[in-house]
Amino acid sequence: MMRRIEAGVLSVAYRETGPAGGPVAILLHGFPYDIHACEAAAEILAEQGWRCVVPFLRGYGGTHFLSDGTPRSGQQAALGADLLALMDALRIPRAVLAGHDWGGRAACVVAALWPERVRGLVSCGTGYNIQDIARAGEPAPPEKELRYWYQYYFHTERGRAGLTRNRRELCRLIWRLWSPEWRFDDATFGRSAAAFDNPDFVEVVIHSYRHRFGGVPGDPALDGVEARLAARPAIGVPAIVLQGDADGVEGPLPAEDRAAPHFTGPYARHVLRGIGHNLPQEAPEAFARAVMAVGKEEAG
Repeated sequence: MMRRIEAGVLSVAYRETGPAGGPVAILLHGFPYDIHACEAAAEILAEQGWRCVVPFLRGYGGTHFLSDGTPRSGQQAALGADLLALMDALRIPRAVLAGHDWGGRAACVVAALWPERVRGLVSCGTGYNIQDIARAGEPAPPEKELRYWYQYYFHTERGRAGLTRNRRELCRLIWRLWSPEWRFDDATFGRSAAAFDNPDFVEVVIHSYRHRFGGVPGDPALDGVEARLAARPAIGVPAIVLQGDADGVEGPLPAEDRAAPHFTGPYARHVLRGIGHNLPQEAPEAFARAVMAVGKEEAG
């Protein structure tokens, strides 16, 4: 069921499924996806008695800013603050947070800074998804840099114009490059692409990629949160990191689990064969199992 609630600086559109009294999971999409990425996993969880909340992030779908004066920020602190505000508005004291890409970042931010609100965490792709902005200027190996072409594109006004004018074509290309073994059809993409028509989509996306490299300032109201994130806080809640070995953003996965040192509680990493960047939609059963596993770990 699609619902709406005022939360923080946003009017959040979200889908809810499952019994109202069940344990809560908040499932979070990334760029350039939408709530359909988590749809199948939410249905699996609902059948197992979970209450699932799946919101459109700022700049996507039916989620809108309450004030014209609010900066259209896409920074990590904004995503985390939005998630916390949504939990407050829905009067959810604690939940399992699970997401990929931007959604995984929002979940990691809340898990790191407000762990008392988090039963467990499922983070896809880059497991510890909190940005190290202070070191963003350090070059990566050339093959890794190649995968960041879209980020560098968005640093230019040509990139802003390209995203504005060609957003569906650009996002569809990204879907193909990031999930090379996923055979999605036109209808699947079209359902999600409608979310990119949000009037704030371009500004939020452009700000997100420029801010993470230190190229533009953030929302001053979030300076305190960013300062806390700059310390690279550890995550102590029960956590599972899911990674696809066909992820076109991450590239070949190293044998070493580089995220593990950032997690101080119960922790596991699972690598899924043939799965790309849009892990919740490509492997909804594995995503749902991970949610239930971290929820059980905390309850035990």
